[in-house]
Amino acid sequence: MGEGRLSFSGLSAAGRAVWAKSGDEGGHGLLAHLLDVAAVAETLLEIEPASTRRWASRALGVDEAEVGRWVAAIAGLHDFGKAIPGFQAKWPDGMAADQAHGLAFPASACNQGRHDLATASLLGRALLGVVAIEAGWLRDAVQAVSAHHGYHFLPDETNQGRPLAEPATWPAVRDEILRGYWQVLAPNGAPALDELSLPAVNWLAGLTSAADWIASNPEWFVPDQRGFDDLADYFRNACRLARLAFSQIGWRPYRPLLAGPADTDAVLARIVGRPGLSARPLQRVGDQLLQGVRGPALVVVEAPMGEGKTEFAFLAHLRLQAANGHRGLYVALPTQATGNALFDRALTFLEQFTTGPLDVQLVHGGAGMNEQVRHLRGIDHSSAESLSASAWFSQRKRPLLSAYGVGTIDQALFAALNVKHHFVRLWGLANRVVVLDEVHAYDTYTSGLIAALLRWLKALGCSVVLMSATLPLGRRAELLRAWGVSPDQVPELDYPRLLVADEGGIQGEHFGARPQSSIRLAGLDESLDTLADTAVELLAGGGCGALIVNTVERAQKLYIGLRQRLGDEVPLLLFHARFPADERAEREREVLAAFGTQGDRPRRALLVATQVAEQSLDIDFDFMLSDLAPVDLLLQRAGRLHRHDRERPAKHVQACLWVAGLRNGELPELENTAWRHVYDAYILLRTWALLRDGESLSLPADIDRLVQAVYGDDPLPDGLEEKARALIEIESYGEYLARVQKERRESFNIAIDPAEEPRSAYNGKPRGSEEGEGVGLENRTRLGPESITLIPVEEVEGGWCVRPGEPSFDPARPLDDAQARRLYERQLKVSRRALVAHFKRIDLPAAFEHPLLRNCYPLPLRQGQYPGEGLSLRLDSVLGLVYGPVDGANEGMA
Repeated sequence: MGEGRLSFSGLSAAGRAVWAKSGDEGGHGLLAHLLDVAAVAETLLEIEPASTRRWASRALGVDEAEVGRWVAAIAGLHDFGKAIPGFQAKWPDGMAADQAHGLAFPASACNQGRHDLATASLLGRALLGVVAIEAGWLRDAVQAVSAHHGYHFLPDETNQGRPLAEPATWPAVRDEILRGYWQVLAPNGAPALDELSLPAVNWLAGLTSAADWIASNPEWFVPDQRGFDDLADYFRNACRLARLAFSQIGWRPYRPLLAGPADTDAVLARIVGRPGLSARPLQRVGDQLLQGVRGPALVVVEAPMGEGKTEFAFLAHLRLQAANGHRGLYVALPTQATGNALFDRALTFLEQFTTGPLDVQLVHGGAGMNEQVRHLRGIDHSSAESLSASAWFSQRKRPLLSAYGVGTIDQALFAALNVKHHFVRLWGLANRVVVLDEVHAYDTYTSGLIAALLRWLKALGCSVVLMSATLPLGRRAELLRAWGVSPDQVPELDYPRLLVADEGGIQGEHFGARPQSSIRLAGLDESLDTLADTAVELLAGGGCGALIVNTVERAQKLYIGLRQRLGDEVPLLLFHARFPADERAEREREVLAAFGTQGDRPRRALLVATQVAEQSLDIDFDFMLSDLAPVDLLLQRAGRLHRHDRERPAKHVQACLWVAGLRNGELPELENTAWRHVYDAYILLRTWALLRDGESLSLPADIDRLVQAVYGDDPLPDGLEEKARALIEIESYGEYLARVQKERRESFNIAIDPAEEPRSAYNGKPRGSEEGEGVGLENRTRLGPESITLIPVEEVEGGWCVRPGEPSFDPARPLDDAQARRLYERQLKVSRRALVAHFKRIDLPAAFEHPLLRNCYPLPLRQGQYPGEGLSLRLDSVLGLVYGPVDGANEGMA
């Protein structure tokens, strides 16, 4: 194509024939598709906040006025490698058209058909002949756009992308297409950088993938020239189509939530939807610190349960967004259950500040089962309702692209691992306020990944809010270092405290907390009989109590024993993680209805639960019994005692926490209870040693003291017996230290470091997906035994059914979407080694080939019992999934 011939008809016949998308009507030409993707990329940056374009301008080294065009020009070339014989031969009709116009297909050249690999190999050299760009910058940019199928190529892979013995007509036609394309885009100036950083590479890679997904949708971008011959006219029309596509997706132009200044009380009242509300000390002090924030900031909140940390996180988002132009908010929680609980509150917050349509996503594997999400997905983006959940954003890999979301921390952590399209997650998190709640609640491995994520978030222009009631100082120091703050710069402050680190340095304040009544501490032996007897005795005085134990088996056996003792006179609820998802959600609603702020509270009731009741559920009890647990988790459990202001039964005016295994002079039994398989023996024993002489807990005063004593290097009490001291300081500490070092090393080895050079950052990083995609080892955000997802079904005449009495289906036939969703809602995650190994050996039936059931396995039952040999497994409507016989009242109750 010569100068001035900027038209499709000005291309040679071979240049017009080379295709990018196959189709019945002649497919879609390569040049047209490149222009479509460029148009989407440029339009995307136009609807982003100006702060995103400023960051990209600095990261790419181009003028801010031209950054959109530079990004578009590079992103659009992602499919340049489709102009090779091996790819063009994939569509017989397209190959025939190529051949008719002089393009040959020798066998040697057709052996390489990976177009993304060809882009990585061919684009850089081709572009150097068209535009003056530093070779290093160009190399890094090509790495970014050629990764659009999910993974970055290693240097030795890139070298394999060039077709062998390719006829000269192929490089000529590629050059023709490239020159025509570049003349249309023609960005001004040249990048001022010699090379790109890894954050810049992954930001560009993420944007390129998202733009390609949108431009490849034939409903939005019809695969033909659309009546345009002039390339510039075609590109302008593609930009118009891009704006329509973004509107249909629900991806709206940036608009901050809070316009103009507002005082703290007024903003807090809007956040919770309660006019006249006054801010708590945490919220007031935090807001004062944020008033003068300079640039993206790290905010660390250490405050007791019930002090308004969540509401402060929403307030911090409003202030940080106003100061820095952050594109949105993501709140990351430890579990799906805690994510679901906070999603409610986030919707209330967003509804108060949304003046036009806004997309919000619940981001975790079970989001599709959430009733509110289903409702939001059913809302038309053009309707008058303010909030909706776009179906486009809701698809796999895309939820974090939406500007607002609540979900699990795992979804954010995958951004720092070499999983498929991890850079799309990074792009979605970039320039947002990211809230990480309960940051104490993770082991050394996951905490190492959180530190890696913090380094990425800072590099991508984010502000981050870290929240915890019980944060060990060592963990806090690790998080601060990840943000670039040396712990010796941190001011010494009493607990509760708040720190803000920004471009101006770090500052902090201590603030007052709500005074709470002292909690009496009492020890029990570990037996379930003792727990049950004590609970029944306490219940005689009226009120609502909780028994929180460390394993599902103990919860199931305890429930059976209590049911026999109490009969049907007293409401008795069982809540743990081994129920099918729909039943677990229903039980969570029952727990909140009975023990939450809005519930119809019974006169007497008991909850038997595992750790699922420990965090983020706003529930309140008159008395509590608990298994021994690490001190921070015991304090979390204690935070559900007398949590709300209400009149208590006379017997429970004084709050009391009864702890099984906390007896002076008697070491806790960690093996038979299986506690050492749930928690570190060293931390459990230090908790026991430091609490066994205690008679009460004073919250919040004791929180920081106890957490730092257990997790720090405070000496053990003087009166501790030598046998116990040796067990803790020698045997258990050695095991603990070895595990910590192992997990720290594993997280370091697997996480991607944003400071690495792009071409070497992925060396030695396993290219494996969290969702069963990719090759090699699976990247995981949490250590622990391998788990699988089972879908319980009942075997009946004619096939299977979802529940007994429901219509049957043939497992050998594909499912419709409605039936697949019914099964999906019944998912149940298990990690017992024998079960995982057994079910992974089973061939999946055709019914489980439905996309919604990907990576799920059927659990066929006969009257609730699994008939497989060598496994004792049944699904009980009351107890949930039971391993082995848990049938009798006395079974395990000794």
